[in-house]
Amino acid sequence: MTIAPSGLRAVLGKRVESAIVSQPRGAIESKSSSQLVIIVERKEDWSKYFPSEDLVSAQEYLERPRDREPSKRVQVINLCRSYKYLGHGYYCSLLAEARGHTVIPSVKTISELTRKSLYGLALDDVEKTLEKNLNNNVYASAEGFTLSLYFGWTHLEPLQSIARQLFEAFPCPILLVEFRKANGWHIAGVKAGSMHKLREDQEDQFANALDGFSRKIWRVPRSRRMARYDLAILHDPDETLPPSNAKALESFVRVGRGMGIDVEMIEKKDYSRLAEYDALLIRETTSVDNHTYRFAKKAESEGLVVMDDPTSILRCTNKVYLTDLLRSNKLAMPASEILYKDNLQELQHVGERLGFPLVVKIPDGCFSRGVIKVENQDQLLRATAELFEHSVLLLAQEYLYTEYDWRIGILNRKPIFACQYFMSKGHWQIFNHKANGADVIGECRTLPVHEVPRAVVELAVKTAGLIGDGLYGVDLKQAGDKVVVIEVNDNPNLDAGIEDAYLQDDLYTLVLEEFVRRLEHKRRGQVW
Repeated sequence: MTIAPSGLRAVLGKRVESAIVSQPRGAIESKSSSQLVIIVERKEDWSKYFPSEDLVSAQEYLERPRDREPSKRVQVINLCRSYKYLGHGYYCSLLAEARGHTVIPSVKTISELTRKSLYGLALDDVEKTLEKNLNNNVYASAEGFTLSLYFGWTHLEPLQSIARQLFEAFPCPILLVEFRKANGWHIAGVKAGSMHKLREDQEDQFANALDGFSRKIWRVPRSRRMARYDLAILHDPDETLPPSNAKALESFVRVGRGMGIDVEMIEKKDYSRLAEYDALLIRETTSVDNHTYRFAKKAESEGLVVMDDPTSILRCTNKVYLTDLLRSNKLAMPASEILYKDNLQELQHVGERLGFPLVVKIPDGCFSRGVIKVENQDQLLRATAELFEHSVLLLAQEYLYTEYDWRIGILNRKPIFACQYFMSKGHWQIFNHKANGADVIGECRTLPVHEVPRAVVELAVKTAGLIGDGLYGVDLKQAGDKVVVIEVNDNPNLDAGIEDAYLQDDLYTLVLEEFVRRLEHKRRGQVW
């Protein structure tokens, strides 16, 4: 349907007005006096949209004095014509961040979009799905095309999942994505678009997208209006071995409600919504090379209190780093050696130094995956050949069998729970990943921290302190008087019926109280 220019202006105006003026007012006033600011380079760039009191020019925003109310929440949508370095758009985003405002696009996004060498890595996950999505739509026979995205939305429904992924990687109001077909589909380039260059049909699409995006930002359900803070818990409902089971997540929500904290479950698809919250708790198995690390980085950059923080994820998910850290701080651990893919001749001597049996580990394995026990030199060579396919460094450790491992939960350098994780029946590990795909897990016993041998707790606290002041699970083995650290987990299990067996709801209260403490310190401008 073709709409005359006058009609177009009315339609777009109503859509934008409903999102940025009328609809959110009650929510904004009811929740910490939040404010929306839309920046355009020139006021005439907004001429086809309904006038709004939230609209300012780039010059007006740059000349505006710093907000004297640091607790005031301000969401800035920067729609300048260009984000070139040291231009109006660049400075608007830069000063928005300096003023503590949440801005889209951020300076980080602007910088990443300038060079493919910076944003290329973020496209890897997206490009894996291109063949499936592009070979079954109108572009299947094309050699290339450019797709315009508005706040992560496209009018081409088959490409919506790609649009969302790109927006999560590069949160920018308008993205122009160039697709090329050469030995398969790939993304040739991504750059920021400009509102003043939109055609009339694109203006309609942009208005709809802005409407939806601003509603997501400011829509506040009734149950959340009285909450002191909003906490997001990142989880994957389909994860096989999640760090918190469904009942534990329900306990976080229930206990949080009683403390005046609105706890909401979010998933990978909610990346663009992080700025809505005050804090993030990651309850999904973390890894530096997946979205959990990106969530932690974004949450930290947005000023949220986050556990686990990206630094803790980096430090805990690599056993080589932990080995070096423990060794340099003279903390007890099993005899260990780092194996190098380019120095295979050393494999001939590892068994002599550590003795057989020994354990070979991939640096970033979790839940006993990527860990192989070897009984002799031939098994060592086979195991390392397999694991070197995934990492150029491996860790070899002496084998210490114990009936169970200690897991001491540490929060802000203090022990909060203690568990004994027993080896799975007939196996040398807690987790037995059978060839048929079934996982067998050993029994668990939870007990008060004060009943744990002092040497175990003290070593756990010292070790966690080397990582940071977050939430950790330190795994240790005890054989007689000998206590050694096996590893530190940056997002330890908090499962209903296991880790909470002794403290019950108090375990969730302790975690949530730590979030509140940090948020209160942040509000007062203090370091926690």
